[in-house]
Amino acid sequence: MSSPCPRMKIALLGATGQTGQYVVKQALEQGHTVTAIVRNPAKLTLNHDNLKVVQADIFSADSLKTHFKEQDAVMSCLGFPASFFSGVTGYTMSMAAVVSAMREARVNRVITMTSWYTDPNSGTQAPYLIRFLLLPMIRSVLSNMYEMESFLKKTEDINWTVVRPPGLKNLAATAQEFQTHEGYFVPSDSSQAPNSGVGRGDVARFMLSLLNTNAWFKKGVAITTK
Repeated sequence: MSSPCPRMKIALLGATGQTGQYVVKQALEQGHTVTAIVRNPAKLTLNHDNLKVVQADIFSADSLKTHFKEQDAVMSCLGFPASFFSGVTGYTMSMAAVVSAMREARVNRVITMTSWYTDPNSGTQAPYLIRFLLLPMIRSVLSNMYEMESFLKKTEDINWTVVRPPGLKNLAATAQEFQTHEGYFVPSDSSQAPNSGVGRGDVARFMLSLLNTNAWFKKGVAITTK
């Protein structure tokens, strides 16, 4: 996966977020052309000849479709906060708009990110503190991520990939190899310490590497670094 990608045109949602900013930077370094679709263009201060910043409603297919035309792929690093009082709906609502806009724009490749343990049954093998403290706190987010993943599984005409990282750290990309697993977490044997997270720069690196392979078409892939 370390081989260079052909230069592509990428429409990116969530470009002003912490992971999205790494995607923008690395994509431009790799020679890709990026259309950053944001709610507030003022938040993205980077200037580059291959970067176009546009404002759009991430929940509106009509608002998105113009910016998806002639793109090679759509990438999403959108994130929505947990809610204890009402369910989270941002992941499903935005992806429904994205897929509809992709169909109208005739783009069929989307790469998005969720998390480990989105399937409510997958957390039974998590370390104690994660299982009984962290997962209940963010269950509203994980549940909506899982709904979005289930929605994508039904889209036969879209080549989707869901990237599932563990806890995210605000760290730049490394040269470490990735461990991948087609599931809701990367299993480890008893000789390994529990995974404590992965850098956002490495998540961006993995997402961009998917532009050069069809190995994870229509699949979810849990990742971590070795």
